[in-house]
Amino acid sequence: MGFIFSKYMNESMKQQQEFMLMNAQLQMERQLTIQNEMRERQMAMQIAWTREFLKYFGTFFGLAVFGLTVGAIKKKQPVFFFPVVPLSFVFAYQYDMGYGTLLQRMKGEAEHILDIENSKLQLPKGMITFETIEKARKAQSKFFIEK
Repeated sequence: MGFIFSKYMNESMKQQQEFMLMNAQLQMERQLTIQNEMRERQMAMQIAWTREFLKYFGTFFGLAVFGLTVGAIKKKQPVFFFPVVPLSFVFAYQYDMGYGTLLQRMKGEAEHILDIENSKLQLPKGMITFETIEKARKAQSKFFIEK
């Protein structure tokens, strides 16, 4: 009688463990999906912000180039045209970010860093662990109690 009951309990426990494993995997997949969705939305907002900024900066850039060019021609001093150079770099960067391939190039460079130069990504003193967090929490807790 005990053997049958024990066998049934073992099967039930095994089924429960499989269910818990499947449930944990499903929860992890959902968390990864949510995190990716949030990342995509943040990137979309960044690109939209860049495109909106480009509209205003493009207008400013166009007016500045026109005004500085006219000023340089009227005064016959090319020094008035020099501010156009740094402004054009900012404009080109913003355009590349909003409409060009800057994000793809950044992604490629990030993948290169992750694959080849991953030693540069190591945290000082290594990965944070539960023990280091608890140690810091206890030290901080004692500090505030002693006041």
